[in-house]
Amino acid sequence: MTVSLEQLRRCHFAVDLGAARTRVYVRGTGLVVDQPSVAAVNTRTGALIAVGEFAERMTGRTPDYIKVVRPVSGGTVVDIDVAQRMLRHLLGDKMRRALRRKPRLRAAACAPHDADPLARRATIETLVGLGARRVELVDTLIAAAVGCGMPVERPEATMIMVCGAAATEVAVLSMGSIVTADRIPVGGEAVDHAIVQHLRHTHELMLPAQSVRPLQLALSGNGLTPNGPASTEIHGRDVATGLARSVRVDTAAVRDAIQTPLTAVLDSIGKVLRDCPPDLVADLADRGIMMVGGSALLPGFDQMLRQATRMPVHIAERPDVCAAQGLGAMLEGRIEPLVLDPLAA
Repeated sequence: MTVSLEQLRRCHFAVDLGAARTRVYVRGTGLVVDQPSVAAVNTRTGALIAVGEFAERMTGRTPDYIKVVRPVSGGTVVDIDVAQRMLRHLLGDKMRRALRRKPRLRAAACAPHDADPLARRATIETLVGLGARRVELVDTLIAAAVGCGMPVERPEATMIMVCGAAATEVAVLSMGSIVTADRIPVGGEAVDHAIVQHLRHTHELMLPAQSVRPLQLALSGNGLTPNGPASTEIHGRDVATGLARSVRVDTAAVRDAIQTPLTAVLDSIGKVLRDCPPDLVADLADRGIMMVGGSALLPGFDQMLRQATRMPVHIAERPDVCAAQGLGAMLEGRIEPLVLDPLAA
């Protein structure tokens, strides 16, 4: 089925279900939810204990009978029941009552590029469980490009890279459609994992999940480039004794450790460019690559891409919310008429 702007303008709300954060845009109101895609569940009773930021702070700090789960992985719903309950809680009673009063409630949602039919169906069933009579799916790449103001409707090339928590998507767009694209299962979580494994093998230190992001920020100066601080102190748990311990970490070694997952992103960019028509590649020499998604803010990531591709690399003004803002722009009718990429619903 072809998703047109006319169909999207009939939608009342839009959902961007990401591996890291869930965002909900309500037509006429704006972005009403921007919370981590995390839920804490009591395994004895099945009750939902917490969702969003509070549930994320509980990670690794709960008794055995409370399980902190992520019902969304890589933009795909893996637990429909928990995802529905999480969304209901995040929306709140007042917003859910307002949406239920809409006649023939319609919803829009982002879907990862080349998502299989089962993944699309899971997204649709999640929103149907919230009361939606009809759900329109839009490719995340299209939504993010619209959200960061790229001229996707013109007959010229624009290149976008969506840097998510679980996956990275790269595409060249023209005339409102995807000319060529690639999706790899490498994102911010892979970078976090590389850092944790480096510290475990090199320093025999187990790093708490909450400490990974501050360590990434400690790499800045120029982040992934060699101009940051020489070392930084990290607190964790000794692998052998289980006791708390602090170590001085060489930031250059950490930079080397995270090069492997980031190299896969460079390979993906090269593949997309090789599959792209030469005329469109020529357009990209001046325009370059637009980075969106939460992982686009990794310190120095843009500079590394700039050096490797020799193309201009830009980060969107608010890269983490571009997809949700793009869906909102389509709901509000703030973009030029075009037919979006077909996505089976």
